[in-house]
Amino acid sequence: MSWTDYITDRLNRRKQAGLLRSLEALEPHSPVHVTRNGQKLTLFSSNDYLGLSGDQRVIDGAIDTIERHGLGARGSPLICGYTTLHEELEQKIADWKGTEAALLCPTGFAANLSVISGLTDEETTVFSDALNHASIIDGCALAKRRGANVEIVPHRDVDALQRKLAACTTPRTMVVTDSVFSMDGDLAPLRRLADVCNEHDALFVIDEAHGSFVFGQHGRGLAEQMGVTDRVDIHIGTLSKGAGGMGGFIATTERMRSLLLNLGRSYIYSTAAPLSVIGGLLAAIDIVQTDPSPRRRLWANVNRLADGLDVELTSPIVPIIIGDEDEAMAAAAQLRDRGIDVSAIRPPTVPEGTARLRVTVSAAHTDDDIDGLIEALREL
Repeated sequence: MSWTDYITDRLNRRKQAGLLRSLEALEPHSPVHVTRNGQKLTLFSSNDYLGLSGDQRVIDGAIDTIERHGLGARGSPLICGYTTLHEELEQKIADWKGTEAALLCPTGFAANLSVISGLTDEETTVFSDALNHASIIDGCALAKRRGANVEIVPHRDVDALQRKLAACTTPRTMVVTDSVFSMDGDLAPLRRLADVCNEHDALFVIDEAHGSFVFGQHGRGLAEQMGVTDRVDIHIGTLSKGAGGMGGFIATTERMRSLLLNLGRSYIYSTAAPLSVIGGLLAAIDIVQTDPSPRRRLWANVNRLADGLDVELTSPIVPIIIGDEDEAMAAAAQLRDRGIDVSAIRPPTVPEGTARLRVTVSAAHTDDDIDGLIEALREL
């Protein structure tokens, strides 16, 4: 089959299966209010949980940095891309997360790849939750190419993990899990996982992509809320969700940071984050540490939605399981007709037969936004 025929065939097959994706540009007016194809929409599909992407303090931080230093970036971190501002942001993240050190990465995806593939070899077994994010899955795939064993653990099943660790024979083991699972919004049992990792001397790695800035008294993540921060060996996070910016980080010990900046290929061979982004993120970290009001507003909105739908919610991620892909797309279209943008999530992002609407709540939503969503979902 020629490339032309192959491309046409693959696109047709995805279209027939109801899985063909496409891009639609939008014009943002606020973190959750946009215009798309001439229609005004309220986003319930954004991961900007605190609404910091539109916070004037963050905007001012970015503008001030651009005026002083230009846009950036100038190269990869190990060449000339690592500046005093990058260093300052790493120290702020480490202080905020309660670790010795932190390492900035271009994305949270790159952070997971660096950790999982950089630390593993034929003497390592990685234990990964069945519903972990694609970045963890791809990190595990790279680890296998380096000779590591990979064991998939049933979702949130600590007893199964205990049995697998007890039977493991490799000298080193790693347990990696999302803290807040991105498609279901449920929480990892971090206390029990920490106990099991301690019992079996396993490296405990958690991805706080959807936990950082959202959970905990100081927004440090689910590990802070569950009291296990100092029992986690590596905290991975993103700066593109709760912080409203772009990038990822690894918070850990000084020695582990040193090892990862030498072995993490997705870190070593990627351009450093632009200075404009770093300036905004420095302001965002300061806001999270000194101003609890965005986080309080977020959880007030989560509770308002929970009360309106008469459900219990444990995170700002609300999955509405529909099952059939076409029906999920039709439901999303009906909501859009009402001016509400909710993503329809289909396989392979979620398991077959679990196509869903994925609702996300932000501190930037107004009471009217939340009430309008409740009314629309009840009718739907």
